[in-house]
Amino acid sequence: MSNQNKEGAQEAMQKFGRFLSGMVLPNIGAFIAWGLLTALFIPTGWCPNEYLAQVGAPMSKWLIPLLLGYSGGAAIYGHRGGVLGAIATSGVIAGSDIPMFLGAMIMGPLGGWVIKKFDKAIEDHIPTGFEMLINNFSAGIIGGILAILAFAAIGPVVLAANAVLRAGVEGIVAMGLLPLASIIIEPAKVLFLNNAINHGVLSPLGIQQAEQYGKSMFFLLEANPGPGFGVLLAYWFFGKGMAKESTPGAMIIHVLGGIHEIYFPYILMKPILVLAVIAGGMSGVFTLNLLGGGLIAPASPGSILAVLAMTPKGAFLANIADFLVATAVSCAVASIFIKGSHDDGNDESLEAARESMVEMKNRGKDLPADEKKVSGAELKRIVYACDAGMGSSALGAAALRKKLKKDGYTDISVTNCAIGNIPKDAQLVVSHEKLAERALEDSPQAEHIWVKDFTQNNVYDIVSARLKGEGVAKSDAPAAEETLKEGILTKENVKVGLKSVSKEEAIKTAGELLVKGGYVDTPYIQGMLNREKDITTYIGKGIAIPHGENAVKDSVKKSGIVVLQYPEGVQFGDDKAYLIVGIAGRGNDHLAILANLATTMDEYSDEQLHELYTTKDPNILYNVFTKVD
Repeated sequence: MSNQNKEGAQEAMQKFGRFLSGMVLPNIGAFIAWGLLTALFIPTGWCPNEYLAQVGAPMSKWLIPLLLGYSGGAAIYGHRGGVLGAIATSGVIAGSDIPMFLGAMIMGPLGGWVIKKFDKAIEDHIPTGFEMLINNFSAGIIGGILAILAFAAIGPVVLAANAVLRAGVEGIVAMGLLPLASIIIEPAKVLFLNNAINHGVLSPLGIQQAEQYGKSMFFLLEANPGPGFGVLLAYWFFGKGMAKESTPGAMIIHVLGGIHEIYFPYILMKPILVLAVIAGGMSGVFTLNLLGGGLIAPASPGSILAVLAMTPKGAFLANIADFLVATAVSCAVASIFIKGSHDDGNDESLEAARESMVEMKNRGKDLPADEKKVSGAELKRIVYACDAGMGSSALGAAALRKKLKKDGYTDISVTNCAIGNIPKDAQLVVSHEKLAERALEDSPQAEHIWVKDFTQNNVYDIVSARLKGEGVAKSDAPAAEETLKEGILTKENVKVGLKSVSKEEAIKTAGELLVKGGYVDTPYIQGMLNREKDITTYIGKGIAIPHGENAVKDSVKKSGIVVLQYPEGVQFGDDKAYLIVGIAGRGNDHLAILANLATTMDEYSDEQLHELYTTKDPNILYNVFTKVD
């Protein structure tokens, strides 16, 4: 095989791994909830409780497969694809007695793909006024067909695969080649068949053996946390980005909590690491067999604490050696692949996996044939959209609007709004990348640009190049200026020389000043703090614009702005904000002031900005924010 073919196969495998992790990572919380309930309340758990143990069963049987199916469908075709993925997954669940994680990861993307192809085929043939009717009925009919297909065909295939897996393990045991069982067990675990293997195959065999000999190695073939721990250690030693930074927490959850699912995404990001867990598993089983280890009952969950709790007298050395040897071998093999990787940090970054669904819809994949792109000649309506539509998006829209007006393009509308209220005639929508899925759902007719920052981005360059490249004529009509309404910002609400505090305290102070000024009700303050936790309001150049999330928009009584100056700065992550501009927007009354702020950020030199950050005269700041062109 040529080097080019090898690289192509490797790239395809990596893309496939990232796609799988994109289904799993958004639902890790559900896995953890299920694992904790199992660890606590099943008969072999920490606090056995037959009544409460019933809570966990529906999670593994229905909840987690449906979440996986929805995520897989949504990765292909947004919310509509997710719904079809979940419907299709319900069919494969109904036809099985084991958790259908693998079936969900097949039917979810299949459901999204089928409805996407259907919508593409009929998009130009739907009579006006019948869009909703056809969309709903098509989803229901196609979903029902897929559910039947899953129940009658896909489910039995997955069950047959599980039966082959069981027969393979039993055959290897019969031939005395128990360490080779890891060749089947470890890859199958990563495909979320770990519980089916453990409780459906190994535990029954182990219980029978423990009754005869007082202990059994079968209980440790799947439950040993060593192979997964070794992979996490290798990422910690030699990984990059979030893949490295997130491993300490993952190791605690895996080794002490026994939630093995936590390390699966790390292997899905680099599938060749399955060789590391196979090597670790085989070495551990060999050690276990050599020293005569085993457990008296299943270790549930598979944490080192549960393993030690189920270890009979005389087997502690063997079981601990099993864990340590498996960890060492797995770590050594994984380190070779991780150190020798030629991928950049993004490929090995856990953050890249977490954002894989968004990336597959834009930057991380080839653009589909039906990707929207508005020509410069047709472009008349640009909309900036954020959660609440009063702060970040308003500032970004004001900045772009001023630049286009300065270039002479006065007939292009640039407005802002909240996600959920994007106008249906919007041609180009600019939104934060974390809001991409909601923006797509709200305005599927538009071209979308996703940014990390509403002010520091290349949107102007994209739009300007498109307009100039197509020779779009500039307008002779005078540009309408933002009108400054009195009372939005008062001199009393410009505070200078404040002592440095935490960002939470600074945001709270801004909110209290908005309440005192009669602009908002008290709940708005908590909404400002919640907004900051979701997406930072630091916009660059030493300025932050805290404002409420959409949930507290009803707390805004009238538009108002307050300006707080902290000469020593307030820490916003790795950045410092010297001006905290608290915003409460109702309608468009506050946009003129935000336009002034956008102009200040764009046109002022670092020296001029420093003067604003350190001046002791509040009138200087007031005049900058309220100037009239």
